[in-house]
Amino acid sequence: MVDLERMLDLATPWCLRVAATLRIPEHIAAGHAGLTDLAAVAGCDADALHAVLGHLVSQGVFTEESPGRFACNQAAEQLASVPFLDLDGIGGRMAHTWGTLLDYVRTGQPAYQQVFGRPFWEDLAAHPRIGAEFDALMGPAGHGVPDFDIELSDGWDRVRTVVDVGGGTGAMLASLLRRHRHARGILVDLPGTVARAGEIIESSGVGGRMTVEGQSFFDPLPAGADLYLLKSVLNDWPDEPTVAILQRCGEAAHPTAAIAILGGVSADEAPRSLGIDMLVAGGKTSTLTQFTELARRAGLDVIAARTQSSGRFVVECRPRAVTG
Repeated sequence: MVDLERMLDLATPWCLRVAATLRIPEHIAAGHAGLTDLAAVAGCDADALHAVLGHLVSQGVFTEESPGRFACNQAAEQLASVPFLDLDGIGGRMAHTWGTLLDYVRTGQPAYQQVFGRPFWEDLAAHPRIGAEFDALMGPAGHGVPDFDIELSDGWDRVRTVVDVGGGTGAMLASLLRRHRHARGILVDLPGTVARAGEIIESSGVGGRMTVEGQSFFDPLPAGADLYLLKSVLNDWPDEPTVAILQRCGEAAHPTAAIAILGGVSADEAPRSLGIDMLVAGGKTSTLTQFTELARRAGLDVIAARTQSSGRFVVECRPRAVTG
């Protein structure tokens, strides 16, 4: 039976985030177990903190060994190691954005700017620390994992140059270049992001074959490559910007180049789901049928679409041949 009361609980997730933001597990581990001392070192009100910790104790996180004296149990120790819970960082941006869900459902448009004063991408640019946390949040999970590979319809033998469009700090591209040693790569992302790619490039041993271009992917892209990659990019944008990004890829690609999309497109029969990318930036995951029309508007033809052995759904496009 579904426990709706437990599903509707808002106190616990917020109390957990507050405790993580105030570094309560670390302070207790450092010897600040008494409530007055703990509140002082955490910089907060003792009574309010007591209420938060009392709730978490009731949920099995922390223990209250004696009135007003707290200790970490296994759950509290784990809390200290969970990333992106800090309400002052990207985790806070994501958490507060869920409060705009009603506006999003009513309008189909993100209400992020109403909460933070700027649209999502402008907000990250205005707050470099939070922008860097977003890159870390995407990290290997968003932009590539060790030995990352993509199965191309025509294989990799003819691919000499790869452009990773919106590729973050280069984890995916570096992994692909390690696997396909005849290829070179160009990483395209905003200047502040690619500036943090140096360590990944050098540690991957692909420094001689990988260059970076700090720019928007709404601007003209490096031309003449054999493969343009869009991973975890299109899911961040609604239809019109998606068409614009695809157009830029098509303009830069030579006639037989491939444009591979990972993320932002799903098989027609795949169940619909709700993601934070929809709320923060109005992102959308299109069905294959919907995407085929967007690609057509961008001057591209879909040449392949399938779930690969990795479990990823990958769509390949090619610039439409000019006839007449």
